[in-house]
Amino acid sequence: LLEGTKVGIGQHTNICLGKPCANPDLIPSLLDENGNFHSSKAFREAYKEGRDLIKLDEAVIETEAQYLRFKELTGKDPDYFEAHAVISDHLVKALAIVANKYHLPFNDINPMVEEGTFRGKPIHTLPFGAFAKEYDPLSCLQDGILHHLSEEMPNVAIFHPGYLDDYILTHSSLTINRTKEVTMLTDIKTREWLNKED
Repeated sequence: LLEGTKVGIGQHTNICLGKPCANPDLIPSLLDENGNFHSSKAFREAYKEGRDLIKLDEAVIETEAQYLRFKELTGKDPDYFEAHAVISDHLVKALAIVANKYHLPFNDINPMVEEGTFRGKPIHTLPFGAFAKEYDPLSCLQDGILHHLSEEMPNVAIFHPGYLDDYILTHSSLTINRTKEVTMLTDIKTREWLNKED
């Protein structure tokens, strides 16, 4: 946790946006013809077809390189260790290998299923509808809380709040809805509703 706070900083391993931390020559299956990671859309399409775009040994190399960079920047191990936006059996295995090697708290969260682990403990993830055109994050959160909660394990809602700039607009499929999440997550009415529902 950040000193003096209850905020944890973790490694949200990225293999779908930008350039790698590892030597590109060692991880060709992760990269497109321009040396950038494949897009999350490419990974989603491959997953639907039953293909895994990446090789396990290459995923281990890049995951470990990102961990070492994280430690260099922060001076500490991550409070949690997971991946971003990519559904890949090889990536999950690579994360587990690196987590085991360095004794890291691995989160196994797959956006396609509602159960996973957070810091080694079972969790239930609430539905996430941020790619819908008419997305209303408060309604989505309320629906998840009122209709999809698990009584057996902790419930987790994942959001991607942010502001738009040229980079986001030209590199991400999640744009306007990020700003809607900022508004919802900072609105006192959201806190009031959560408190009312206990």
